[in-house]
Amino acid sequence: MANYKKSEAKEYAQEHFSGIFAASMTPFKADGSTDEEGLRSNLRHWIDDLGIAGLFVNGKQGEFFSMTLAERKRQFEIVLEEVGDRCRTIMSCSDENLDVVLELGRHAENIGADWIIVHSPPLYFHTNVDAVLKEYYRYIADQLDIGVAIWHQPDYNYILEPEVCADIAQLENIVAIKYSVDRDRYARLTDMTRGKLIVSTSSEDSWLENISELGWQVYLCSTPPFLMQTKVDQRMNEYTRLAMAGELNKARTVRDTLNPVRTALKSTRPADKPQAQQKYWADLLGQVGGPIRRPLLNLTDKEKAAVKAAFDSCGLQFEVTDAVAQLVD
Repeated sequence: MANYKKSEAKEYAQEHFSGIFAASMTPFKADGSTDEEGLRSNLRHWIDDLGIAGLFVNGKQGEFFSMTLAERKRQFEIVLEEVGDRCRTIMSCSDENLDVVLELGRHAENIGADWIIVHSPPLYFHTNVDAVLKEYYRYIADQLDIGVAIWHQPDYNYILEPEVCADIAQLENIVAIKYSVDRDRYARLTDMTRGKLIVSTSSEDSWLENISELGWQVYLCSTPPFLMQTKVDQRMNEYTRLAMAGELNKARTVRDTLNPVRTALKSTRPADKPQAQQKYWADLLGQVGGPIRRPLLNLTDKEKAAVKAAFDSCGLQFEVTDAVAQLVD
């Protein structure tokens, strides 16, 4: 069960929902089955070697849309078995079927996850959207005791406006939002809901400014925390630590040294194959990426060669060098 009462959900999140969260990938074998040992190996590396504060499980990077309900439940269990109390967990229960959302939510709650997150639903008829979304999240929050985070990207050609989010945030166990919209919208929502709703977005590029200018406490992100770092090269963790401590000039200096890594990742990522590219990059890092699962497409040999060339020249360190030691000292 959750470590708090429903009435304490906001307070618990304000205290514990902080730091860098990474969206976990799901490694698959060549036959399409889940590579459970590969997943466990990744989890140990992400937590023990990279010091990631929390995991976002079964999101889009985790290819939840290609997994069965049983597989998604099992992945929740594997994550909690491996990480124990060494990091926080937020389980994606997103689905087009509300019964599936609730079944996953109850499972996450029963096995001891910290929070769940639910993507705004696909709406094929964009009429009275605000009312539909308010009722959607009200019903989910009413049915569950665990803290619930909203997840919104304009994937379905509508925008969940800040004012609507603020209304939903009045519910006692709505605790956070991953709000991948323009800065004006998420800055407005931050100001409107401070102390009630933890706001974050997926962009690593704006993480430092969101700490310094908006007072953000969590990066509820995608894959950069384990694709842009190694056991001996943790510049993302370091610039985050510096920014949280108010040492902004030092933080910017460290952050900017990662620009070649950002460029390498972005410039070689096919628009239709983000998961495949990131999994291959993970393989190059010594993690377990593996193939993607249908209906997605794997990288071609030409695409892999471009990723490998960019990876080799991006400057990530696998041994402690004087330059890296000085940056993180």
